[in-house]
Amino acid sequence: MIVGTVREIKNHEYRVGLTPESVHELTTHGHEVLVETGAGLGIGATDDDYGRAGAAILDDPTDIFTRSDMIVKVKEPQAAERALLRPGQILYTYLHLAPDPEQTAALVASGALCIAYETVTDAGGGLPLLKPMSQVAGRMSIQAGATALEKEHGGRGVLLGGVPGVLPGKVVVIGGGVVGFNAAQMAAGLGADVTILDRDPGVLERLGTYFEARAKTRFANRANLAESVAEADLVIGAVLIPGAAAPKLVSRDMLSTMKRGAVLVDVAIDQGGCFETSHPTTHANPTFVVDGIVHYCVANMPGAVARTSTYALNNVTLPHALRIADLGWQEAMRSDPHLLAGLNVWDGKVTYAAVARELGYAETDPLEALAA
Repeated sequence: MIVGTVREIKNHEYRVGLTPESVHELTTHGHEVLVETGAGLGIGATDDDYGRAGAAILDDPTDIFTRSDMIVKVKEPQAAERALLRPGQILYTYLHLAPDPEQTAALVASGALCIAYETVTDAGGGLPLLKPMSQVAGRMSIQAGATALEKEHGGRGVLLGGVPGVLPGKVVVIGGGVVGFNAAQMAAGLGADVTILDRDPGVLERLGTYFEARAKTRFANRANLAESVAEADLVIGAVLIPGAAAPKLVSRDMLSTMKRGAVLVDVAIDQGGCFETSHPTTHANPTFVVDGIVHYCVANMPGAVARTSTYALNNVTLPHALRIADLGWQEAMRSDPHLLAGLNVWDGKVTYAAVARELGYAETDPLEALAA
């Protein structure tokens, strides 16, 4: 199989779909790999590094899309990239389709086979290809929130850990999954006053056992959520419904109860965001203010720590890429239902139920693709 990876063109996105080490694995398996020149510079990988791993280096990304059977990326294809996709071609990347009708329509029209990292599952019901980026984003959310809290950046001027004689900042984490757990770890490590809200009693029990006195847990009903948000200096939105748009848990009305200069960090922004007032921002212009509340809503947070993120991502995406390349996508999915769960678009049809429901498409059973 011919596998291609291109330089990411989303604003301030420095990750890359394949590391030189991943290229070496693919070429060792007998596959041809095409890499756009400069694709790995954001992680410190040169064209020579990719060349030594066995890749052919091409200047024009159009040539890579034209020649490749499978395109491996990090972020969802931008408009110029979507226009290059063709029927039957495999696209393997993050997609986050539910809040993005424009991208979904373009992928459906392309006829390409689109596999979303964020909906591939594992035997335990987890999302293993999303998990490492959720870990990164959760940890970064506290760094980003702490910076936004500084007066220079529009915040209240609060140091999360406090100092002797001055109370620490109050951090509220909405959602106790991978993002929320990692955010709470970082916040507690800084000495902040941390509260985690979740609706799953099992999750709350696990968090309570892990954090003991270093963080509090609360059941995420409307009253507890409203009270916690009103008291917070920093709120982390860490809610995920796999493949679907995030629920809007913090309304605009709640902002009026918050302290002026408090900060909201919406890690769920890739799936539409869990704050009513959120909209996607970039690393170039990461924050905006609504009703005196600072919002940080960068849609590709892990891109800021591109080397760590890329290697963590490749650790989990490469095994599936190898199976697809070695066996072909149908046999790879036939032998692995967890990979089949990643199939979002095929042959002009939407094959992921949550996306179909959210955007009004007829739902096609992914097994239909295997039988075709």
